[in-house]
Amino acid sequence: MNLASLVRELNLGVRCCHDKLDREVEGGYVGDLLSDIIANSKKGDLWITRQSHQNIVAVASLREHAGIVLALGREPDEDTLEKATRESVPILVTDLPGFEIAGKIYEIITGQ
Repeated sequence: MNLASLVRELNLGVRCCHDKLDREVEGGYVGDLLSDIIANSKKGDLWITRQSHQNIVAVASLREHAGIVLALGREPDEDTLEKATRESVPILVTDLPGFEIAGKIYEIITGQ
């Protein structure tokens, strides 16, 4: 399942990197503690977080994530968007809580 399909099915907002929505989502990770994300997430994961500062882009780039979803109506800071555009890290947004959006994404990418 690629990012574009998830955006359409879940009505996610796209805040940057529209041209990178062809990336495949291999799995997901939910969390706000950057050290936890670095230690435990995987390449191809879609990271769901409430964090909106530019350090999330560095972590997502380091771990080669498919993208980042900001939950609970969070919006990325301007410097975050600038860095995400430079690093080619798609940032998506939703009003849903992390638990709910994670469940929906899981159902879609696993077909369950």
